[in-house]
This record gives sequence, structure tokens and C-alpha cells, in this order.
Amino acid sequence: IPLFGPYTLEYTPNGRYMIVGGRKGHIAFMDMLNMELINEFEVKETVCDVAFLQNEQLFAVAQRKYPYIYNRHGTEIHCLKEHGKSLKLQFLDKHLLLASINSYGQLHYQDMSTGEMVANYSTGLGRTDVMRVNPYNAVIGLGHARGKLTMWKPTSVKPLVTMLCHKGSLTAVAFDRGGHLMATAGGDQKIKIWDLRKFEVVHSYTARAQSLDFSQKGLLASSNGSLVEIYRDCGGQDYKIYMKHRMVKGYQVGKVLFRPYEDICGIGHSMGFSSMLVPGSGEPNFDTFVDNPMETEKQRREKEVQALLDKLQPETIMLDPDVIATVRQLKKKQKKTKKEIEGEIEGAVEAAKNIRVKKKTKGRSKPSRRAKKKEEEVLRAKRPLLDQHKEASGHPDKKLRIGDDTELPKALQRFAKNRQS
Repeated sequence: IPLFGPYTLEYTPNGRYMIVGGRKGHIAFMDMLNMELINEFEVKETVCDVAFLQNEQLFAVAQRKYPYIYNRHGTEIHCLKEHGKSLKLQFLDKHLLLASINSYGQLHYQDMSTGEMVANYSTGLGRTDVMRVNPYNAVIGLGHARGKLTMWKPTSVKPLVTMLCHKGSLTAVAFDRGGHLMATAGGDQKIKIWDLRKFEVVHSYTARAQSLDFSQKGLLASSNGSLVEIYRDCGGQDYKIYMKHRMVKGYQVGKVLFRPYEDICGIGHSMGFSSMLVPGSGEPNFDTFVDNPMETEKQRREKEVQALLDKLQPETIMLDPDVIATVRQLKKKQKKTKKEIEGEIEGAVEAAKNIRVKKKTKGRSKPSRRAKKKEEEVLRAKRPLLDQHKEASGHPDKKLRIGDDTELPKALQRFAKNRQS
């Protein structure tokens, strides 16, 4: 509807359903497989962003004051007042977490299965509406006004990574499906492709972009005003122009998003929603155990139960998820703590006391001699550990001696026995 734009949009992970939200309060829920409008309603408030939750039954809408959760019939289910005035929403499907960034620069994580607020952090870098989740490791990327990009996880108060990506403010960010490529766009009229394994720029292009998105097969879509450009990897992560499309009558594009498992790119613009064919953008072979575009109601229920059983904890979100289920390597020079040394001393003393002394004849097995031998064994066991204990407690036994070759400061030379010339 032209009066309610510009529009933002979101697809379900299997690409079957789509939700669009107009800036002035229009929400529409569609079945893209049958091209049917399931429901539409008006919230009569400003809509900043929309996001599906675990499936198409529930979705979140960032409105003027708070994010709200609706079901597919348009009934309001929850009001998330703890998030405040949210500008962007992202849902972490493996962890069932809803992440939001509000107008004060505060990042919130809320568990959608229990309703618990997992984390609430202040970024300290001001207002931003540039947020994207990395599908590989579920790390949230935030773009800020001074060209910085920060990456967050719910168990860390400080950002995992802070990068200076552009000389101007960041306008868009997107992550590749594999998680190793990132595209950023800034106010310095640059689009940069980053390798996240080295945090280095692979290629830089002179172009503006208000929205970026990677397809399942690695194509990159960018929007600038009424122009939509598609870039394709020609080898060695060298992206070249693959397609161009200009909207009629100068419609201003708000968001571009590839539809999963289809060669379609959705475009939300100032006058509504459009789509364009992009050959080779979608994954042609889908795994029905992961995403099934033709799933039935029974399969959807089974998948929802399975998602709750397979839900990952927030602690599993990290830059390198391959670290999970590996053994941490010990450091080469790792000093023992005071408590560990005291425990070793106690163990050595107990072992020395339990040593049986052989009985000897001709008066050499007197009780006094046997007690003395036990004391000697205890001292022999403690001796190598006592020096370590004194070093750990900060009281070394031996004093540092100043040799003849030691050079003293001028102020202390007059106190030396043999005055240094």
C-alpha cells in the first residue's frame, strides 16, 4: 500500500512464508508458495522492523514504544517492555533467542522458550539501526556511526571484536552463509568484503548501499535509492556486477532480502513490495530435516518439539564454534597456585608418615630413633615443595646479593662497600 511505506520484510528459514511491515503500521502475512495473503492488519503505530520467531506461527514487530509478539491471525500475544524502543530485531533459531537493539544503544537477548531476559548490555557507541546475525556462529554484528563494527555474544559484557570498517558511519552489514565472509557498506561510499578468519579486507568497491544481503549460493544484493545491484563471485572472492534493476518511478528501496531455496530477491520499497528473479541465487537441493518448504502441519509440530529438545545454551555462542568439545591445552609455563602447593605438601607429609620403618636389632629400633627417622622422611618430602610455597607467597628464602658486576644507580653507589667509579 503506497500510503504505509517504506516496507521491511522477512522470510521464514524454509522460504515459504513472508511478513512485510510498513513504516506507518501496516503488517501483512503471506504464503509465498501459493501466493496467498493469509492475514493483514494495522497496528496504528510506527513499525521499525519485523522478525519471525521459531516458525510462522509467531512473529515479532518492533513498534513505536516496545516490540510486540503476534500470532499468524494478528492477535497480540506479548508486549516486551524490557526491550524499550527497538529499532532492529534478529532471531537466533538454534538458541531460541530474540535479540534487539533500541534507540539508546542497548542490546537485549530474551529467551523465547522461557521468557527469561538472558542479557542486557549497553554498547556505549550511541544509537544504531544496523544489526545482523552471523548464521555460522550466532554472533550479532552491530554497525555504528563512526565506522565501527562490533560483534557480541550474550555472555560477554564487552564486544568480542571491534573493527574500524569505514571512514563514515556504517549503513549496512551482511554475513555469508558459511560465516567467513562479511560485507559492509558505509557513508564513505564504499562496499567492503571482509574475510572474518583474518579480519582483513578482501576487496573494496566504490558504491553506496542502504541494504545488503548474501544469498544461499553466495550472491550479494545491494540497494541504493531506487537501484538494486546483484554481485557475483567470479573466483577468489572477487565480486563483479551480475545484474542490475531499477525500480519504476523512482521508488526508494528500503530492504533487499533473498528468499531461501528460491531464485528470488524480495525488495521492500517506499510503495510496497516487489520481487525480482535472480538465477542461481537459491539452494536447489534442500534437506527436509533442516528446512522443508512443503512441510505439513504435523511435520511443523514435530520440528518445533525437536527444536526445543535441541536448543543450544547461550554459552555456546562464540567466534569459533569448532572449539566446543575440544580439550583446552595447558600453558607451557603455568605456575602452581599457593593452595595447590599446600595441598601437595599435605599429601607428601601423609605419604611420609605412612612409611613403615624396618625393625632393627641391638638397640637401633628404639622408639626415639624411629620417631626421628619419620621426622627426617617428612622433612625430605617437604623440602622440594617449601621453596615453591615461599615463591608463591611472595617471601623467597634467599636474599638477592649484589655482585661486583652489578651496576647500581648513581644515587645508591655511595652505599656500596666498594664504591663504583
